[in-house]
Amino acid sequence: MTEQTTEHPAVLELARVRAGLAAGLTFEQSARLQGATPEELTADATAFAAELGAANSGAPNARSGGNQGPDVSTPTGVAAGAALYDEKHPKREPLPAQTEAQERRNPFQERTYN
Repeated sequence: MTEQTTEHPAVLELARVRAGLAAGLTFEQSARLQGATPEELTADATAFAAELGAANSGAPNARSGGNQGPDVSTPTGVAAGAALYDEKHPKREPLPAQTEAQERRNPFQERTYN
């Protein structure tokens, strides 16, 4: 009967993740690896990556998975905001100047029909 040393579960989990990431697997794929030693986990990770065809794949595209924010070429800052405001709110022509009688008129005076 051979004596087997049981490693702490955290050590095995770390070895599983390291072997999987080294073989080009994701964290979720690394959780499926089987083995009791780091060598067995590395061998399983290499075989699993070969089956998936992920042995030579690089990191996933950073822009995949939806909107990651505005493009770099999009202008930002106060000047860009002012230009966008001017575009959405065109300038109006100023009102004509008031006559002298209109300027002297009391705006709070009550109007009556008499």
